[in-house]
Amino acid sequence: MASSTSSTGTGPGSGNRPAPQPPPKPTWDPRESPRSYPWLRPTIRIRLTLLYGGMFLIAGMVLLTIIYLLAAQALSESSQLPFRILNVEAQPTSDRCPGLTGTLPSDVFMQRLQACADEQRRLALDGLLRRSLLALLGLAVAAFAFGYVMAGRVLSPLGRITRTARQVAGSDLHKRIELEGPDDELKELSDTFDEMLDRLDRAFTAQQRFVANASHELRTPLAINRTLLEVQLADPDASPELHQLGKTLLATNERSEQLVEGLLLLARSENELVDRKPVDLAEVASQAVEQARGEASGKGVELRGVRQPTYVQGNGVLLERVALNLVQNAVRYNLREGGWVSVSTEAQPGQAVLVVENTGPVVPAYEVDNLFEPFRRLRSERTGSDKGVGLGLSIVRSVARAHGGNVSAEPREDGGLVMRVALPV
Repeated sequence: MASSTSSTGTGPGSGNRPAPQPPPKPTWDPRESPRSYPWLRPTIRIRLTLLYGGMFLIAGMVLLTIIYLLAAQALSESSQLPFRILNVEAQPTSDRCPGLTGTLPSDVFMQRLQACADEQRRLALDGLLRRSLLALLGLAVAAFAFGYVMAGRVLSPLGRITRTARQVAGSDLHKRIELEGPDDELKELSDTFDEMLDRLDRAFTAQQRFVANASHELRTPLAINRTLLEVQLADPDASPELHQLGKTLLATNERSEQLVEGLLLLARSENELVDRKPVDLAEVASQAVEQARGEASGKGVELRGVRQPTYVQGNGVLLERVALNLVQNAVRYNLREGGWVSVSTEAQPGQAVLVVENTGPVVPAYEVDNLFEPFRRLRSERTGSDKGVGLGLSIVRSVARAHGGNVSAEPREDGGLVMRVALPV
């Protein structure tokens, strides 16, 4: 059946004036790699390291000050010599006390001996302070390194929780933390997070099962209705009014079948893929272009673009639906005359990119995010349109997320959109 697509243009009355374009909102991609230069980030690990090291450094400085003051006080109390020397001839063995030479009077000798003792106490205190500071500096470096290692060990459960959250944000609700260890605050946080994931997994599974079951149940009556209408239209005795009514009902029934198929595909594409095979994105895009070539020729839209071979690991059927939905959207929401659609693929570091660019009405930047919502169009009717049922870009986004990639849209200044689908290789 024909693929269901959603609108990428503006309706009548929108004019050719470009709408004001606010700056794009920052988005977070769960598959984004961690930032470079982790030392420049004020992470909890860095802050805990600074806290541990800083506390050790402050405690060491306080202890060193106390020891220095106690040593200075002890030496100061013993500064007066408890003896007196009379009529002595000094023969110094070093140059530390140059005044103690020869035969000196008792008073002069005692004065010079006291000055020499004071100088030796000062040098001893200076040496003690210098060696203590060097020891404190070395121990501070060791304390910072030890604190960094210990902070990493303490915070390792948080890293595990973060990695699991990223995998869950990438549409894999089956992941669990299952943290082992003592029953502390981190274990409680992990268990609470696992319980939340269980509830979310059950809720999403029930929703997808409901959509899939409802879609399957609706297929049978729609197929019966189509058969009855085709039989009635094949009756040569039917009146022209009955033929016209049958054609209208058949078109409505076909649109309902497209909606059911779109809902079923959307429900299937919500989960991340498990069975992956190499798929050439250029071949997928070329097949989509060939399928849309007849419709593009009827609307006078030129198809072009350069498609370089680039391989991804994924599901070829779903990726072909992605390319077909984008190409059909670009063809259907285009200019009445002189329009074109460019479909290209290219290999970039770590990913393969499919780019679909088209001419068309001007799309306001603030309306771009709404394009990926189911049943949303830009200034156009929700039903009764021959351009699809409004699920095309929703399916594109779901399939891209299931493959671990992402899709983005940018309005062109001259009208139309630039759609980019990036998939990891």
